[in-house]
Amino acid sequence: MTQPITVLIVDDHPVVRAGLCGMLANEKDIEVVGEAGSADQAVEMTHRLGPAVVLMDLRMPGGGVEATARLSVEKPDSRVLVLTTYGTDDQILRAVEAGATGYLLKHADRADLLQAIRSASRGETVLAPSVAARLSRRVLTPRRDSLSARETQVLGLVARGLTNAAIGEALFISEATVKTHMLRIFGKLKVDDRTAAVMAAVNRGLISVEE
Repeated sequence: MTQPITVLIVDDHPVVRAGLCGMLANEKDIEVVGEAGSADQAVEMTHRLGPAVVLMDLRMPGGGVEATARLSVEKPDSRVLVLTTYGTDDQILRAVEAGATGYLLKHADRADLLQAIRSASRGETVLAPSVAARLSRRVLTPRRDSLSARETQVLGLVARGLTNAAIGEALFISEATVKTHMLRIFGKLKVDDRTAAVMAAVNRGLISVEE
């Protein structure tokens, strides 16, 4: 018998998680193995449970893009499928750059979501039509102030109060490399210090911070 597609649902709203669990409950080839309400919890549970697909919201404590970037490096066999109400060009591009296999908006039809989960489990790219169009347009006209996936990771850890040395240890890179990333971040955001960089990035929706 074919093993079911294991799914981890990541969203900070319990009602949304419950709704998704109910939606997937009757699918014989899909099994929800866990629920997470934050980025850190999503990463920990993905390491522990090894789901085939991680349904990832973006706007939550710790940041969905940051969690996606970590999982793309640490658990590449677990495919991240973004499922969110947030669909700005910046967020779409950053999620894809971070390693998301697909990107759907929460108003997607049930049939589209089920198909996306099955496709993502096979490693196929899944994009809602409106998202695909916006992504294509954004790639053709990139903004100079867009942060790369690694820069987003670095700045997300800065927002959590980590030093350059601690960031280097967390991302398995040298402290000098962290400093280089910070200089590029300062240049892109047109700021001169770490606090201003975090504030600018939060205001632009490039990163989120846990309240």
